[in-house]
Amino acid sequence: MVNITTYITGGIAAYKAAIVVRNLEKMGHKVRVVMTENAKKFVTSQTFAALTKYPVLDDLWLKSNEAEIPHVHLAKWTELAIVVPASADFIAKMANGIANDAASTTILATSAPKIVIPAMNDNMWENPATKRNISLLMKDGVKVMPPVTGMLAEGYSAKGRMPDPEEIVKYVHDFLQNRQNLVNKKIVITAGGTIEAIDPVRYIGNNSSGKMGIALARAAADAGADVSLIYGNISVELPEDNNIHKIQVTSSEDMLEKVQEEFKSADALIMAAAVADWRMKEVADHKLKKQANQNELQLTLVKTPDILKAVSTQKKDNKIIIGFAAETNNLLENANRKLEEKGADYIVANDVSKDVFGNDEDQVTILQKNAKNQVWPRMSKQKIAQKIIDLLSNQL
Repeated sequence: MVNITTYITGGIAAYKAAIVVRNLEKMGHKVRVVMTENAKKFVTSQTFAALTKYPVLDDLWLKSNEAEIPHVHLAKWTELAIVVPASADFIAKMANGIANDAASTTILATSAPKIVIPAMNDNMWENPATKRNISLLMKDGVKVMPPVTGMLAEGYSAKGRMPDPEEIVKYVHDFLQNRQNLVNKKIVITAGGTIEAIDPVRYIGNNSSGKMGIALARAAADAGADVSLIYGNISVELPEDNNIHKIQVTSSEDMLEKVQEEFKSADALIMAAAVADWRMKEVADHKLKKQANQNELQLTLVKTPDILKAVSTQKKDNKIIIGFAAETNNLLENANRKLEEKGADYIVANDVSKDVFGNDEDQVTILQKNAKNQVWPRMSKQKIAQKIIDLLSNQL
């Protein structure tokens, strides 16, 4: 069990933090609470003192603290720090090292892992200053559980709402369970789609957003892995994490080169990228302009390199390769063929004929040689990523 310090900051969601504290205690963790002055305008410190059977730290200058340094004692005691809810103001203080009250001073003195759970108005969440501060925190290794879309205090639905307490506790539990599983392991993960040039202006591409690959990179980094994220064309934000080394590529040949290079020193590869199957035989050195009397254009295409199959030739017994089979028809038949032909240890099969590309959810089936298929229910891509990383952790 873990010593957890929970920081309560000012926001209407502060009352939900009491449920988080109670549920963490039910799991057997020792919990202490630090509150900002604004937090006490929404819920009293007596509430948390009663729950934890321990005084709440909300003032460094009380008479009883004169002979002690309470924030340093608590910082050293802490094995995990959770900010719930995290206001935009407190996020800014953390990101910029400002320590002007009990809460900001204590968390600045804390070297333990930190989880921040923002809750605020959608305009505040989308403000460039907030995004910049969140990015700084993530670069510093702070884990951020993003807000969800739901009814805000202002009376309308938008992104900025704090996740339900049960989801927060599960996130904390998963973090504690997985944070050491892949320490000292290197995982190569590909994400997004490749681009195959037709001419200097046009290209052959696909609808891959990169969400699954990036979710996998986050989950692997949370488990302690050193991640090489090789990404192509994506439409989502890249993760900011000291454990994630980002490598941008364009074409399938670029991706093959980087994957082979990184896999030499890696323990596992997860090929989540949507790699183009075809490229131009010859790329035009000028824009192919249509002519007034031209009704069609003939393009000669050739196969792109099979990255999964090529890399499998480098595979040693102690390395794991996980491939993806994105199909629009005959899902399991095509996925089984890929498992047999590509040399992968696992294939993650998913039907992309409907609303998968760019969506936050998916339904996948896990195929493994000489094992029964695992049919997972439809769930968020983050949860799928976590389960895949759990599976990988068990194998490694």
